[in-house]
Amino acid sequence: MWILPVRGKAMVWAITACCCQGFLLLGYDQGVMSGIIGAENQFGHDFGNPDVTTQGLIVAIYDIGCAVGSLIVFFWGERIGRKRMIMMGAATMIIGTAILASSTTRAQLYVGRIVTGIGNGFNSSSIPVYQSETCGGAIRGALVCLNSTITIVGLVIAYWLDYGLSFVSGPVQWRLPIGFQAVFALCLLLQVAMLPDSPRWLLAHGYDQEASKVIALLEDHDTVDHPDVIQARKEIEMSLAQESEGGPFRYRELLHGGPIGNFRRICLCIAVNVMQQFTGSNMINYLAPVVYQNTMGLSRNLSLILGGCTSITYMFASFIPLWTVDRFGRRPLLMISATGLSTCFILASILLSIGTRPAAFAATAMVFIFQIFLGIGFLPIPWLYPAEISTTRIRARGSAISSFFNWMCVFAVVQMTPPAIANIDWRVFIIFAVFNACWVPIVYFFFPETRGLELEEIDHIFEKGGITGGVWGSKGGRTTTHMHYPPVVPVEPKSDDDLKAEEEKLENA
Repeated sequence: MWILPVRGKAMVWAITACCCQGFLLLGYDQGVMSGIIGAENQFGHDFGNPDVTTQGLIVAIYDIGCAVGSLIVFFWGERIGRKRMIMMGAATMIIGTAILASSTTRAQLYVGRIVTGIGNGFNSSSIPVYQSETCGGAIRGALVCLNSTITIVGLVIAYWLDYGLSFVSGPVQWRLPIGFQAVFALCLLLQVAMLPDSPRWLLAHGYDQEASKVIALLEDHDTVDHPDVIQARKEIEMSLAQESEGGPFRYRELLHGGPIGNFRRICLCIAVNVMQQFTGSNMINYLAPVVYQNTMGLSRNLSLILGGCTSITYMFASFIPLWTVDRFGRRPLLMISATGLSTCFILASILLSIGTRPAAFAATAMVFIFQIFLGIGFLPIPWLYPAEISTTRIRARGSAISSFFNWMCVFAVVQMTPPAIANIDWRVFIIFAVFNACWVPIVYFFFPETRGLELEEIDHIFEKGGITGGVWGSKGGRTTTHMHYPPVVPVEPKSDDDLKAEEEKLENA
């Protein structure tokens, strides 16, 4: 297959652009329905004016599709590979978009949402792994955080396109915003088709020469015999050898403890995503107009405008981790974020309990500040951390299972929030304030720092053992340091016939 003829930083940025395209699609798809449902518009007319419960189902059934897609990656993603899973995700989302944009019944709408969700589940499980395995430890945090930032760009595009078309009559009012996501999906499909697969996946599956070529591309060297390429390959092979000592992969390995600590890694993958969803982020981002209209008593038009402005604030805040995540680390950003989120919810609850219009506007300001604290930590880190903390042997499965729990929690929150707001009004904010306060000690005691470490070095992160895996008692939660591997002597390269045979094996897989 033809590969884009660039190398070094240009190749890393080409891969990053592809991953950002996938997250642009994710963000757009998450936000597009929020400005369409819940109003007396063309969409409501075409689908029988769905009640609040049905509206919640239309939004949330997408998350079930995402969860199913994540489970598929969990069981078969490692066999298929990072690149091909992303291609399948983009193709699936194009099909789902076609079903959605042509919907004439609720049943077709539900099917389209599920199919689109499955494709997004493929992408959300595979893209962070692909990005993490193709960049160095010094910039990995910033690049994956950039993916998260682009997610919010997609959300902003969806909000304002919905708002602009709300003044248009006819089915185009909702069919165009829904159908427009196919443009992003098609761009993703074309981009990833021109890029190499992860060198770690290639080495893990026996494509040694192909992996060396990809490492040379990423390291900006002309030949696979360069010492830097051989050194990088040896480090990956040593890590894979340590992980594979027990023979072929078995699912019970995910429950193993010991120095590698697979079970601890899986728990952290799941925990950081569950924590993200119970910050209250999706109550604000999925249902911002509903929250403004029903909880704060604002008009539908003003609620839509504020929902769009909220997303813009969120977008600007999401740029902050690009400069902070690799400078200060993952743990501080998560703890600062959770503290700020809890404080915002407490203040918003106090203001809304007063019951006056000025207090409601002040509570609205708290929502904007909430978005800033969310963008600092609990937006990007849950996408980055599972792909970092897992070993190469379980990385695809760790990312997939964390993505599964992420989407199931999104489903739960989106389903629970509308009736919760209807029944207890602003008091729902208190629940999320308590959750956020709980996340601070959990991160402090159990989440090791991964800043600046190469993925192979993170394999050793739990060797100190103990209940907290060595986090408690290690300065800044840093349980391991940079590893130093002995230099290697270049080996004789394989013949052209061997290279051709491996390329044919890869194409036929």
